[in-house]
Amino acid sequence: MRLAIIVAHSIVVAMQRKRALFAIAALTLAGGATPLAAAPDDVLSPLFSPGLGETRAAILVEDGRVIAKRYAPGFSDTNRFISWSTAKTMTAMLIGELVSDGKLSLDAPAPVAEWQKPGDPRAAITLRHLLHMAAGLKHTEVGDPVEASDTNQVLFASGTHSMAARAIAQPLEAKPGAKFEYSSLTTIILSEIITRTLTKSRDAKTRAKAYRDFAFERLYTPAEATGVVLEFDGAGTQIGGSLIHLSLPDFARVGALLLDGRGPDGAQVIAPDWLAFMKTPSPRQPIYGGQTWLNRFAKTGKEPAIASMNGHLGQYVLTFRGVGRDGKPHAYVLIRLGNTRQDRLDGVEQAMGTLAAGLVHPAP
Repeated sequence: MRLAIIVAHSIVVAMQRKRALFAIAALTLAGGATPLAAAPDDVLSPLFSPGLGETRAAILVEDGRVIAKRYAPGFSDTNRFISWSTAKTMTAMLIGELVSDGKLSLDAPAPVAEWQKPGDPRAAITLRHLLHMAAGLKHTEVGDPVEASDTNQVLFASGTHSMAARAIAQPLEAKPGAKFEYSSLTTIILSEIITRTLTKSRDAKTRAKAYRDFAFERLYTPAEATGVVLEFDGAGTQIGGSLIHLSLPDFARVGALLLDGRGPDGAQVIAPDWLAFMKTPSPRQPIYGGQTWLNRFAKTGKEPAIASMNGHLGQYVLTFRGVGRDGKPHAYVLIRLGNTRQDRLDGVEQAMGTLAAGLVHPAP
């Protein structure tokens, strides 16, 4: 069973990082799509087509108001769904809080003591490099054989006790900043940096508590996503690249932060400059920002058409702005959660792209 999970995880992540919602990008880049004709209650039906694998939950939120929500049988608001790699964007939000506090700096050497020994080339790695998946570390997200992949070993096999130690110990394979390489281990290093910034303790329970308290104080409680469950490894490092559990409404509340950084009460949760950084194309991969996937209009400015949190097995949290059925501009969060094989994800993305394109069209 474990090998089956590892194989599935590796194949999907490999395809996910290459494709990165190209299907959705293709549909929205053109613009001018016909507005959705379906009634709100029917809007999400295409995402539950049997041909798209197992869609477990979906929601469409307009300006903070749920206009459509649907669950597969057996699921409801009481369920918590696994984040997979949507967690990466949440980790970046927490990094931004520490940057805003002046405790971390984007372009200073990343505060990883193991890299600061004289002559260690990893001392050149900055926080910006890590956030852009361009640290240059020898992290193999998908290897051959797949069970030997670094990510699979850390998440499921030999590295579960101290995931950050395994990730930090790897040597460089490229100059920092020179190469984009999607890596869950890179985000685990970001989680470890958060923990080390919050506490000097090496006690796993103390470290986990410090991270959890900070995450709820600065992110989840202001977003009113209070049912979130964080997973930690044996050393007390939050598994920030893959393992956070949220209800569908909590996914929507956290996802909405990508629109303007504001919580449901209008208070600023994510600083505007940090949100802009997360949504700005990275130098080596224009469809990736700060731990956030981007889809851009071909003829417009810097703001991405869609900023999204994407995860293994077809977890998609899309945020975008468009003109609604009433002809007025609105902000949207569109989410699909499920368990879909790689060979069916193209269909899922096409369905979501069609839905998004029906809301992203020129004002009259």
